[in-house]
Amino acid sequence: MKAIRDGTSVVLGIDGHMLYDQSGYGRKTDDGLILSPEEALYLVLKTKIIVTGETFESLITEFSSLSGFMRRFLVYRDMRERGYVILPGPHDFRVFRRGERPGTGRTNYLIRVLSERDLITFRELADEVASASHMRKQFVLAAVDDEDELTYYDVKTEPLKEAGPAPEISPINAIRAGNSVITQDTAAFPDQSWFGTKLDNTRLMLSPMETLYLLDEGCLTISGEENGAAIRKDIPVEDAEWKEKSQVYAYLRTRGHTPRTAYKFGHHFRVYSGEKKHSELLVHALPADASLPMSVISRSVRLAHSVRKKMLFACTEQNGIEFIEFARIKL
Repeated sequence: MKAIRDGTSVVLGIDGHMLYDQSGYGRKTDDGLILSPEEALYLVLKTKIIVTGETFESLITEFSSLSGFMRRFLVYRDMRERGYVILPGPHDFRVFRRGERPGTGRTNYLIRVLSERDLITFRELADEVASASHMRKQFVLAAVDDEDELTYYDVKTEPLKEAGPAPEISPINAIRAGNSVITQDTAAFPDQSWFGTKLDNTRLMLSPMETLYLLDEGCLTISGEENGAAIRKDIPVEDAEWKEKSQVYAYLRTRGHTPRTAYKFGHHFRVYSGEKKHSELLVHALPADASLPMSVISRSVRLAHSVRKKMLFACTEQNGIEFIEFARIKL
């Protein structure tokens, strides 16, 4: 089929309707078919259309001046090669269920395309995921690395399910040990609550996050301090992330989860749910307006997958916490 380029679009006559009707290409008009740059270049590559006065090389030279075009084209080509019908959408693309197309099916995925160096701003990402969810679509990030390899991530913002009641802690007396505390009231903690680190058979050392949580719960008294005033002042000096970490720690505890340090995994918490012997989640606490490069998120997801855990970023808001889960998927 013959076509002409019109700026950044490629236009076919009435015979172009067949491409739409059979394979879901382009946007149908009364006079013909309008193709996006990605669609047009792919059809030229597959020798399905001929653009008057143009070659594949001239078109890719022209279209690659558009911001992010080459990444979008690589994702478009990959989806088409996998048998999906893919169209420009409210993010970058909307993708139909395999074997379905416009008029006979509905879109299943909304895809945002980015590079390995792009920053992910979590508040903006959460809004995009929520928008996709309201449309009953699955939100997918398609990351293109410097060697043009593609990785797809399923991104969710589902609320964290409760694992049980919060632990009931009896009153505890403790002494300061740096920014931790030591108590001999070990019987105050219920079984399987996993608080503290044993120093011996009678003494338990509580971490700064555990200490702040128990102070806020009103069940910890530190010798020589009024409501832990001194340690509350000292912990932020040593830990710049204390605010987000303590908020996430308390949230997890009050919903029956058991957070323990995940330093060895490069994150804030590994999380046990209920009475399970192995942690299921890696959780990293962040301010709501935080941004991270996609490459950092990729490393986190890869590591979590290798140790059979889910990777969650916990974004602290004034009215609660938004958990954003990333998981690699094969489409």
